[in-house]
Amino acid sequence: MIAETVCSAVAAAGLGVAAVTAWRKRFLSAARIAAYALVPLGLVMTGIVEWVADTAFSPTAWAGFVVLGVAWALFATTRAVERRRGGTRRERKAAARSGQGPAVSPAASAPSLGQGTRPAAGPAGAPRANASEDFSDIEAILKKHGI
Repeated sequence: MIAETVCSAVAAAGLGVAAVTAWRKRFLSAARIAAYALVPLGLVMTGIVEWVADTAFSPTAWAGFVVLGVAWALFATTRAVERRRGGTRRERKAAARSGQGPAVSPAASAPSLGQGTRPAAGPAGAPRANASEDFSDIEAILKKHGI
């Protein structure tokens, strides 16, 4: 009841502003203001405002929104876990039986760097002999491009 009254008052005020705007010879702006002012009145007349007001103040409706949110969170979480594991359980079992890892894409191309083009790495965590070796990879790349 209050929502319908507020919407009707807003529509009446908007039509008043549109009338003043038309009186100032701004007919295009007045027509646009009148169109915006008639929207709340149309919503009241169709009953949408009453439905929205009943939904907004209904604890059952809010509980329903909470349940929908929990369901969405569960879907999103399970999908994220499934992506981390590399597919569904059925897909992982089929890949294990065939001896292949989980496929990213059936038509995926080979990586751009082959095994032979990677620089040999020393033991993990072992420091290099001197500071000039730190830049050897960079120097090789720059020489390759003529810089």
